[in-house]
Amino acid sequence: MNDEIEVYVRFSETDMLGHVNNTSYFLYFEEARTKFFKKIHPNRDSSFGFILASIKCDFLKQAYGDETLKVITTISKIGDKSFHMQHMLVNKQHEKIAQATAVIVCFNYEKQQSVAIPVQLRENLEAWLTTTVK
Repeated sequence: MNDEIEVYVRFSETDMLGHVNNTSYFLYFEEARTKFFKKIHPNRDSSFGFILASIKCDFLKQAYGDETLKVITTISKIGDKSFHMQHMLVNKQHEKIAQATAVIVCFNYEKQQSVAIPVQLRENLEAWLTTTVK
């Protein structure tokens, strides 16, 4: 199962040539992640949350200002304390612009340590588990 959001490329997210700046892609992925987190764990308390441990992005094609892009998100791996999210950024023609893998760690902020993925959260994540982003 995939989750999708649209992002509008603002002028401030581009370089002198009108291309989307490489740092802007990470903002799009962050927006997709935070919206996804609300779906998979809507009733979280302030002591428990998620930490981005790693993110890797492959830039495949140029994107430009004034475009509306789509971020497609899914879960590709679930471990004991962490899970992997896949993000695919596509344009209106469904051309792949960029793809990213993010490693998310479940974290107890009061104890300042990683914790096991809670049972209900694991079940929610498993509903989104897939091997490829379509």
